[in-house]
Amino acid sequence: MGKAKSLKDKLYGAAVLKMSFRLRGDEESPAFKFVYPGVLRDLELEDAAVERYIVDNREAVERAARGASPAPGPRT
Repeated sequence: MGKAKSLKDKLYGAAVLKMSFRLRGDEESPAFKFVYPGVLRDLELEDAAVERYIVDNREAVERAARGASPAPGPRT
C-alpha cells in the first residue's frame, strides 16, 4: 500500500484539477461535473477548502494546471 497523501497534497491535486477546467472555461461541462465531485469524495475534501487553497496558492496552482512542473520541495 502506498504512502498516505497529506492534506496539502490532496488539496493541491484537487485545486490543479479544478483550475485546469476553470482555465478552459469548462467548469459547467459534464466531464467536470462528473469527475470533480468524485475527486472530492475520494480525497475527503470540501469544495470550499479547495477554493481557499486556490486563493492562497494561485500562482503555483495555475502553473501546474497549465502543465508546468511544480517547484521541488514541499507545497504550501
